[in-house]
Amino acid sequence: QVQLVESGGGAVQAGDSLRLSCEASGLTFSDYNMGWFRQVPGKEREFVAAIDWNGHNPYYEATVTGRFFISRDNAQNILFLQMNNLKPEDTAVYYCAADLNWGRMVAGQSRDWGQGTQVSVSS
Repeated sequence: QVQLVESGGGAVQAGDSLRLSCEASGLTFSDYNMGWFRQVPGKEREFVAAIDWNGHNPYYEATVTGRFFISRDNAQNILFLQMNNLKPEDTAVYYCAADLNWGRMVAGQSRDWGQGTQVSVSS
């Protein structure tokens, strides 16, 4: 059974940085494309960033490009999201997702999700 566990969220001020982690188990991690999504109450979950199985081709939502950086460690089965210059509008619960299919994962249609970690950014 696939298990994804996010950590690293917290309450910070605008301009600060955070690094989120997603530890994966129950899957051959290096086979899977991985992504980060976020959701605020009352809104749809939205795509943030994705990276392919080999750690190449990072892909970002426009508002986080240049501030957020996705990476992975296939030896440790961990996905990361480095978030710099955080803004109040980045406040959300952040989720990681895993999928063998890139398009399905980027579309937010993966079967496997973590439980989320809260990021709160104050102005």
